Amino acid sequence: MKNKILITISILLVAVGAVGFYFYNKIFSPVVTANATIYVSSNSDMDTFKNSLKDVIPSYEDFLWVADKKKFKTPKGGMYVVKKGMNLNDLVNLFRSGNQTAVKVTFNNQDTLEKLAGRVAQQLETDSISLLNAFKDPKFLQENDFTEKSVLGMYIPNQYEFYWNTSAERFRDKMLKQYNQFWNKSRLDKASKLGLNEDQVITLASIVQKETAQISERPKVAGLYLNRYKNKWPLEADPTIIYALREVNGQDFIVKRVLFRDIENTKNSPYNTYKNAGLPPSLIAMPDISSIDAVLNPAKHDYFFMCASIDNIGFHEFAKTLSQHNRNAAKYQRWISNQGIKR
Repeated sequence: MKNKILITISILLVAVGAVGFYFYNKIFSPVVTANATIYVSSNSDMDTFKNSLKDVIPSYEDFLWVADKKKFKTPKGGMYVVKKGMNLNDLVNLFRSGNQTAVKVTFNNQDTLEKLAGRVAQQLETDSISLLNAFKDPKFLQENDFTEKSVLGMYIPNQYEFYWNTSAERFRDKMLKQYNQFWNKSRLDKASKLGLNEDQVITLASIVQKETAQISERPKVAGLYLNRYKNKWPLEADPTIIYALREVNGQDFIVKRVLFRDIENTKNSPYNTYKNAGLPPSLIAMPDISSIDAVLNPAKHDYFFMCASIDNIGFHEFAKTLSQHNRNAAKYQRWISNQGIKR
């Protein structure tokens, strides 16, 4: 009898141990076979969450079983990085905690708010319409002294970290903070010495941005425009004419060569810097940091004229006098006509 009791107890202990070992393995054994990035939408529930994990773990039912034991009911939206060797307990803890990984959001050279919204929407959960509405929100613009035209300058091109499920409003508000941080005391002092405010610097930087793609040339171009500005000369910047033309003909209107008739046809536009002295009323494109800093740190020289170089493609020929400029311009006009570029 005693032996039978001992045998029964032994069998029960083995069974309990086996069951315990089974459930321990189910919870704590590695199940993730490879590193992966999981995107969980903000309105996701446990049913739709299944699609996010189908290629990550072998059994979603086992995941649900562990989730139930840990009272995990709803996944928190975001982008999560799961690593090879993680177990079901790790996964449940990760998605329950909302400990998501930040997304690196980048943008540059987005010439309109619409294009900026589209670029950002490619990298975050929020859609371009929500972003555009946040960008153009009248209350936000009024409170921060922006207009629909000038607010593009608030978005300084760079790489920023956001959570993937950041709302459109939170994205915009963080960019305002980044803008205010960008305009530190050093930059504000440099702008003041030039007799310009932040908006004016960004406006001129947008012209420099469009005038030359060569970062090394931007301080020289900025110096030229500041020479004209300080002497109350019209800037005569072709990119502003292109901007005025696109306001009428649409953003896809292609202009490879600014003609005299373009200047005349846009004479009533405040962005026509041939007909109007001073700076245009707002930026004409999104300038990057190199263009902004080029305006704040312009090259000092006596140049007042420039035109595209045919000897050093991508750069410009600079001139101090109109007669010298006319020779440079005639040379360029002959070359561009020979290329068959008429518009």
